[in-house]
Amino acid sequence: MEKNIQLIDETELKVGLVGNPDSPTIMLPGAKKSVYGQEADNLRLWGVDPELGKHFIEGLVDKFQVLYFDYEGHRLQHPSPENLTPENLVKDLLTIADEMNVKMFSYFGYSWLALVGLQLAIRTARLESLIMGGFPPLDGPYKEMMVVTNKTYEQALYNQNSSVIKDDAHINPEKVDWENIEVQIDTNQTKQFVTMYKNLMEFDDRDIQPKLVIPRLAFAGEKDTIVYGENFGSVTVDIIGVLQKNKQELEHLGWDIDILKGNDMDHTKAMQPITVLPLIKQWLMKNLNIPY
Repeated sequence: MEKNIQLIDETELKVGLVGNPDSPTIMLPGAKKSVYGQEADNLRLWGVDPELGKHFIEGLVDKFQVLYFDYEGHRLQHPSPENLTPENLVKDLLTIADEMNVKMFSYFGYSWLALVGLQLAIRTARLESLIMGGFPPLDGPYKEMMVVTNKTYEQALYNQNSSVIKDDAHINPEKVDWENIEVQIDTNQTKQFVTMYKNLMEFDDRDIQPKLVIPRLAFAGEKDTIVYGENFGSVTVDIIGVLQKNKQELEHLGWDIDILKGNDMDHTKAMQPITVLPLIKQWLMKNLNIPY
């Protein structure tokens, strides 16, 4: 079943629900639409599965009911520059669940959609489990990402009238020369993430840990560190370093932690279905008591 759902800003997002209604539901907000031809070939060069969403859905639907949509893609097409706050993000997700008649569900988000999952977990009792990939649930890089998104927005403003147009949408961040790249994207696209991180500056992910009583998993690739050049504030977003440093403390708090091994296991590689599906499926089945 697919349905167009009106979000709180009155834009419409296509949402799908497949699988056995008697099975536990998993929400996949990062289920990107499949692309083909030259665009697919370009994605493969960067190690990105051009049918990422489809492969996640197919890999989970035999054991779960899958609630899927591409929230990131929607926000790039329909930016919310002033209103992409944690509260509004959570309202959108709960609106989607309501409209699809899903009461309880698990959530899997990667990168910024992982931090959205953490915000969801502390604002609703409807989550059965939480999986955060590519963003640490303790000592998250909120301040570093505030710097990066601010700098990105400033460059987008500066370069918006440039005659040279670059399509940087599918660039692998680990392979980018962060010293020299020029940002030439819609200013509203990047401003919405400035708004999001600005509203997280007072958020303390240590304070909220006692509120988290559901099963939860955090994972990252062992090479998930991005060093940004001067143009982006000269900051390092060390996802794996923070996760490894806090691994013992997180496990004591009740988190399951997984480090995806491999010399190429960077932020992009560690989100691909071929890598992630075996991990999250086994973990979900174990924690939701689903027979193999």
